[in-house]
Amino acid sequence: MCDSDPLKLHYSWCLAAVGAAPVTRFEHELAAVRQMFTERRLGFADVVLLSIPDPQQLATQRNGDHTRRRGHFDLHARLSEPLAEWYAVLARLDPGRVVDGFPSELGVAMLAPPRPDRHDTELLEVLVDELPTL
Repeated sequence: MCDSDPLKLHYSWCLAAVGAAPVTRFEHELAAVRQMFTERRLGFADVVLLSIPDPQQLATQRNGDHTRRRGHFDLHARLSEPLAEWYAVLARLDPGRVVDGFPSELGVAMLAPPRPDRHDTELLEVLVDELPTL
């Protein structure tokens, strides 16, 4: 289990979607990801538990936690909409891979077994093609 999506490609796409990074950053990272998928060194997470708090909840969490600086808070808050778009497309293309919300209890038995198609380059290409144009 990971507290993030190890693929990380969504991050550069989201940055480009909100104008915080050039599209070329995403394109460069996509080329590297394609190569790593081909080499079976990187792939999609077996399941993603997706929880995107609304802006008010994010602000409440930020204001209540004085242990972290959150220097990129405003930027990361802006990424919520494209992040939801990314995972909506993935959920539509590969049902069951994205679980909306975070369960109060989670056991390994509740999750789907490891997927043999983690490195599915066709899914990667269709995902990128189906995303809104940057």
